[in-house]
Amino acid sequence: ITCLVMYLFAEFDDAANLLAANPDATTISIDEPVEIPKNQHSRLQEPGREEDDELLGTDDSDKTELLAGQKKSAPFWTFEYYQTFFDVDTYQVLDRIKGSVFPVPGKNFVRLYIRSNPDLYGPFWICATLVFTIAVSGNLSNFIIHLGKPTYHYVPEFRKVSIAATTIYAYAWLVPLALWGFLMWRNSKVMNIVSYSFLEIVCVYGYSLFIYIPTAILWIIPQKVVRWVLVVFSLCLSGSVLVMTFWPAVRDDNRRIAVATVATILLVHALLAVGCLAYFFDAPELDFPAPIIPAHNGTTVITKSQ
Repeated sequence: ITCLVMYLFAEFDDAANLLAANPDATTISIDEPVEIPKNQHSRLQEPGREEDDELLGTDDSDKTELLAGQKKSAPFWTFEYYQTFFDVDTYQVLDRIKGSVFPVPGKNFVRLYIRSNPDLYGPFWICATLVFTIAVSGNLSNFIIHLGKPTYHYVPEFRKVSIAATTIYAYAWLVPLALWGFLMWRNSKVMNIVSYSFLEIVCVYGYSLFIYIPTAILWIIPQKVVRWVLVVFSLCLSGSVLVMTFWPAVRDDNRRIAVATVATILLVHALLAVGCLAYFFDAPELDFPAPIIPAHNGTTVITKSQ
């Protein structure tokens, strides 16, 4: 220990002699962080890349994807593989729902909310909630319309649940699958097309359907004008989310193909809303049979319903 102490004093004496010989010498502390020149990063930026970074999210999302790629992914037949698709918290889901209900003009929904962590939790439960909302609201609307008619006997139509589930889930999965395949095909022909993963497209479609949940509840109002106003309002909100998301993906393609793609997306989306309203809420009036009332003298009297 004595030798070590003498060695340290000798080192301090040498450092003091050097400072005395050169008072203007600069000292560097090992705790002081080394600053990187700011212009070093700016030289790496190329002109015209800001728009691509806005659409693709290459600043933060690419780093996240690279870090995620370093993790070992579980085999697809295991529970851990599908667990990653539901790895979101309540605040993320609520934030994405808010972004689908209040779209910001000029902002990409995938870049702002989805790309960092796409999930299936929100789309699955939004579709499930919409299925039961449409089925229950449709039955309740049918009951209110025919309420007070003596010839009407209310019978719950449970088959509407299965029909609504088939329609909603088929739309939320098959349409994104077709769109993803089309974008992949066009991406092989046009290099500048923005590419989305299948999971990201499913997220966009799933969260865009949330606005129809409160709309389906308000469809109970037995006024066709009010119902169609609600349809148009919902289409404007959810359709704008789809347009602002997928227009940047196809706008560098041929102009006719790009416009036709966006028009097809809106047309299929409108057919879903109009079809649900027409089938579950605006069903045609049923011609109920007139009741048969037995008379006291043994004869039967048939009353004519108005």
